[in-house]
Amino acid sequence: MSSAPDPVHDVLALEGVSVRIDGRAILDAVDLRFARGTLTALVGPNGAGKSTLLAVASGDLAPASGRVRLSGAELGDWKARALARERSVLPQDHAVRFGFSVREVVAMGRLPHPPDPQADARIVDAALADADIVHLEGRDVQTLSGGEASRTAFARVLAQTTPVVFLDEPTAALDLQHQEAVLRIARGLADDGACVVVVLHDLNLAAGHADRIVVLHGGRIAADGSPREVLTQATIERVYAQPVLVLVHPTRGVPLVVSDDPRGAR
Repeated sequence: MSSAPDPVHDVLALEGVSVRIDGRAILDAVDLRFARGTLTALVGPNGAGKSTLLAVASGDLAPASGRVRLSGAELGDWKARALARERSVLPQDHAVRFGFSVREVVAMGRLPHPPDPQADARIVDAALADADIVHLEGRDVQTLSGGEASRTAFARVLAQTTPVVFLDEPTAALDLQHQEAVLRIARGLADDGACVVVVLHDLNLAAGHADRIVVLHGGRIAADGSPREVLTQATIERVYAQPVLVLVHPTRGVPLVVSDDPRGAR
């Protein structure tokens, strides 16, 4: 890559980003760029720095050093409302502690945009349908299951209609069907030109939907490339300290990671 960020292609650029907590480096001099029309999965073991990286990239956490550029401008120079039109964020903790209906929560995604009641209603309707929560739209969000609440928060992100989308473990509370559905929608956003960055624990979900996988380990980048380049036995075993087999998915043609028994067959 060139040394200078290209705002046309590199909609998001992190340069020398470090985060330290209690003297420990959570992120250590990370350099990354993210392009429009791509879905990047951030993976790695617990404590690797994935969610911290997402928080820094989205502007929710200021780095101790380094800088972040969004669409060519320093992230700190963005006004809050304009930033909310440029990027949307699904955090890990998306609990709503007030008695809003599901539809009201999803409609909050429209708040950064100039009011347009008809267009807003269409966008909210589409987000409810995409997240498979139309039947829940009148429910108090405080009565939802974990998976239903997660899909409601995801629908709010969809309703925000931003060109950059950050998703922190969007599949964590979901069943198999909805895990695939959320990642297919994220893939569709990228195919339509958005820059999507998603934190995942499931390497096979990452392989099946991402253009690019960034593996974090100890606050640094351990690997960065396509699923085939990154999801190798050597890399996974080095980062996760877990024996694995890496096969080829029979229909998708992408890597398929299977845990191996370190004790051997019995």
